[in-house]
Amino acid sequence: MTARGLLLACGLLLASCASAPARVGFPARWVPSPSFDARRPTFVVIHHTSNDAIEPALATLTDPARQVSAHYVVERDGSVYQLVDERERAWHAGRSRWGSDTDLNSSSIGIELDNNGREPFPEPQVVALLALLTDVQGRYRIPATNFLGHGDIAPDRKVDPSALFPWKRLADRGFGLWCDAPTADAPFGGDGVLALQALGYDVANPDAAARAFNRHFMAIEDDATLSPQALATLDCLVRKARAVSPLPASGG
Repeated sequence: MTARGLLLACGLLLASCASAPARVGFPARWVPSPSFDARRPTFVVIHHTSNDAIEPALATLTDPARQVSAHYVVERDGSVYQLVDERERAWHAGRSRWGSDTDLNSSSIGIELDNNGREPFPEPQVVALLALLTDVQGRYRIPATNFLGHGDIAPDRKVDPSALFPWKRLADRGFGLWCDAPTADAPFGGDGVLALQALGYDVANPDAAARAFNRHFMAIEDDATLSPQALATLDCLVRKARAVSPLPASGG
């Protein structure tokens, strides 16, 4: 077979393996248009695996019976594994909510960090995560406000990543919001629950939302008390979130 014939045969083989377009369930003519692009994620959700090693985490995330996955896993040594195509809907968020979005699986990229939840996140892992986030944000222009933890979007069920996660370091690079705990000249006069809701938290369980906030922004684990310092930080974050405009999306 000539080289041209071989290339043609390979092309036909690849075409036969390509998945057919999802179409309506009754007769309709397929007239493909070139004016489209893939669905674009608008959130990144960060998790920790809760395992002591990468092997059981990967086994869980690739086991069909477990029905759980993530787009990426970042190992303690900085190795990055991709498990799901970014264009596809990974099953990592579960029942979740942020603001008005109640299907974070459909709108986010999920990143698992190889961490048992009781240990600091090692430097090689954080460096690799920052590189991954830089790449993802550069391609999808995800606004800083939309880099979240699993515990933020599912506060009544999840506690990851732990209070040891370096959220400020990410925010300094544009991946999330941050306010250094301010010393307010006057006490916060608003409603803490309403402020949590304004930031994006699901406040159906106010204590769970407060615990999630303290874990993310105050580095305090398992505390539902919004201290004066926490309330001042919350007020600062709400103001900052309102001032941040989402980065523009491309296309029509």
